[in-house]
Amino acid sequence: MSGLSAPSGQPLIIDDAEAGVFRVNRAAYASEEVFEREQRALYDHCWLLLGHESEISRPGDFKTRTIALRPIILCRGDDGRVRAFINSCPHRGAELCRETEGNRSIFHCMYHSWTFRNTGEVHTVRAEEGYTGGFRREDFHLKQVPRLESYREFVFICFDPDAPDLVTYLGNAARYLDYLADQGGDGMEIVEGTQLYAARANWKLQMENVIDFYHTVPLHTSYFRFLESTGADISSGVGGAGYDLGNGHSAVHFKAGWGRPVARWEPRWGEAEKHRLEALRADIEARVGPQRAEMICDWDRNILVFPNLTVADVVALVVRVVNPIAPGMMEITQWCLAPKGEPEEARSRRLHAFNTFLGPGGFATPDDIEVFEGSQRAFGAHRELAWSDFSRGYHGEATRPETEVRSDYEGQTRAFYREWAARMGAIVSHRVDGALPREAAAE
Repeated sequence: MSGLSAPSGQPLIIDDAEAGVFRVNRAAYASEEVFEREQRALYDHCWLLLGHESEISRPGDFKTRTIALRPIILCRGDDGRVRAFINSCPHRGAELCRETEGNRSIFHCMYHSWTFRNTGEVHTVRAEEGYTGGFRREDFHLKQVPRLESYREFVFICFDPDAPDLVTYLGNAARYLDYLADQGGDGMEIVEGTQLYAARANWKLQMENVIDFYHTVPLHTSYFRFLESTGADISSGVGGAGYDLGNGHSAVHFKAGWGRPVARWEPRWGEAEKHRLEALRADIEARVGPQRAEMICDWDRNILVFPNLTVADVVALVVRVVNPIAPGMMEITQWCLAPKGEPEEARSRRLHAFNTFLGPGGFATPDDIEVFEGSQRAFGAHRELAWSDFSRGYHGEATRPETEVRSDYEGQTRAFYREWAARMGAIVSHRVDGALPREAAAE
């Protein structure tokens, strides 16, 4: 794989530690060549979240999704085993399952009426006597995705049969998934319903955004005004710390002045809810110990698992998968995760917070998409205005994974792009001098 540069011949990344400068060439968001390389270098080899085991809790349950531009069936077979199949008939390629979810033992192809068991074997071949002796049923079983592994019921797939195992890939990020999974004593579940929406923008803008706390207060002013109207204390803002977790993964966490569905009460919820959350916290402490319970209950966090998984564990617990469709188009699939057995009133409050802040029609998401799409339009001028800057806080750069830095610094984003560049074979300049052409100053 040859070194990948911008169409102008410039490097795609400037990472100059001596000068404290980190920049990304805007061709990375607009170039078809970069997009195609991402599909091969990232999405063919990285572990990608497909779903959660709670979505397919019964034998026969299935979901259909598109990930890495591939149609996938996620199902639990009649034998209880979780599998992922390419959603294409092995006979002639028709889309096999056209529903988004359901429960069935047999998948039926509408084109030639072949059928397949939910464990993958071909079940019936219509008018099979018309085939010659060279026809072998075993050649037509459903095609399984090469790798499928679960971590704490989060189901990941990988299209590279030789990739490291999932736990190795997650590294330090696994502990942050533990903080999610440990919130429910009886386990966690995806709340019924999936939100799917699109943005006319490059997928990496969403990945930058989830770990960028520099934008939170200026862009989401309307949401903070709303919180203030409910009696929440917003004086502390969203400070906290950011962490490079290694392997391109990162996290940001902070203590907020408003409620959190996991054991952080606020007065408008009433005294009965206060007592319930106190009991919930005591249960969590008994299960995982006081130090871990503090992390779970008191700290809000955003998590990025490279390349395209984000989690917002804040006023609600929101899991997002960002799917690149084209250089200037992404689709986002998101779910609300909650403890099993959560009381109806608490579940309703959780869903209200989820939709109010992070839903497609909430306060934050439209703000973000407006910026993403405006940026993408502006990237049409990437030849004239080539660089986006991520140098904030470089002087306080973490020297090893999980070193704490300020959350509004951009070390988390630099960690993402260093992994991106390494996997992409992108040309990186370690000297800002010479990488940037001299440009005439604005008159």
